[in-house]
Amino acid sequence: MPLVIGKREMNSKRNPQKVTPFTLLPQLYNDPERKSLVRIMGEFIYLSFAFRTIPRHYFTRYLFKKDKENFRDYFPNKFLYALKPHFNNKEVRDVLENKLFFDFFYRQFNIPLPEIVMYNHGKMFVLGKQCILVNNAKEFKDLLLRLVQERSVDEALFIKKTYASYGGRKTYKLFISQLNSTMDQLDTIYLEVIQTGYLYQRVIKQHPVLNALNPSSVNTLRIDTFMDLDGKVEFMSAHLRLSTKNLHVDNITSGGCGVSVDLETGKLNKYGYQEFKYGGINRLTENPTTKAIFEEYTIPFIDEVKEMVINVARLIPGLRLIGWDVALGETGPILVEGNSDYDISGNENQYGGYLKHPVFRKVLKEINYL
Repeated sequence: MPLVIGKREMNSKRNPQKVTPFTLLPQLYNDPERKSLVRIMGEFIYLSFAFRTIPRHYFTRYLFKKDKENFRDYFPNKFLYALKPHFNNKEVRDVLENKLFFDFFYRQFNIPLPEIVMYNHGKMFVLGKQCILVNNAKEFKDLLLRLVQERSVDEALFIKKTYASYGGRKTYKLFISQLNSTMDQLDTIYLEVIQTGYLYQRVIKQHPVLNALNPSSVNTLRIDTFMDLDGKVEFMSAHLRLSTKNLHVDNITSGGCGVSVDLETGKLNKYGYQEFKYGGINRLTENPTTKAIFEEYTIPFIDEVKEMVINVARLIPGLRLIGWDVALGETGPILVEGNSDYDISGNENQYGGYLKHPVFRKVLKEINYL
């Protein structure tokens, strides 16, 4: 069992090969699920004129597949990314984007959150009510052993950046059982964490259904919400994120996949989508690591998840277009993160095109797009 599963493992042989135009064209030509080449070319040209840009989303949203009849209902990434500044006040964003502030803010409302047992900024570490100067990796190791003893950390710690940890980059899962035999790796982690701020969290024990889908990471629901000018919060879409490579992070940008979730029933969709540069033209129907077939599973606590997300979204009216990350613990949902600068394109792809979405049309109406 490795002490650390982080960026270095992402660069190992298990990391999926990125798709390039040279590898894409043969895949596309031989894809039995694609539309005719003439139709693909016609739709691509149509979208180029409609949006006055190169419609790369035609491929990243799999619009060349025969079952994607509504290709006009999808927006280019550039358009979707430009929406967020209109709805999210930059002066409020740190409530979500700084994970320590996030914890301080939501914990006062008794929202279930991952437990932070320590945090640091540079060489200053805060454990309980103590602020401790840590000068080297040996002192870092000693502090971790003290943390394990005082805070009764049993299996592992999840270590992630306090701010700007997009895509799960520079996050670590540290197994307590190996603290005494991995000094070189601890030295590497120490040199990384003192460059900025990091949080040290207990690892969430997720529900057995999520473990069956993928046990290597805490698999989170990404749910995006919109708050209208009257303060009403509504859902736009939800999908479950899974690692497909035995990694400790579930992010699609790390080679994982997303599977759409029916917010009424909690049932998973048939297809899982990877980031196009990793997965290419293929859609998944099962996790290649666990062989769990997506459409055979139903997400537990879906009503409790929806209630919690609506409640937490109402508490920050300065941020109206948000992507929430929710874990499913053994006894209920746990709020992991809120993202004011999230990748809306992933949610749109999972939903199946946002142009006809009744809630997203309110977004478009407010910016006078309709």
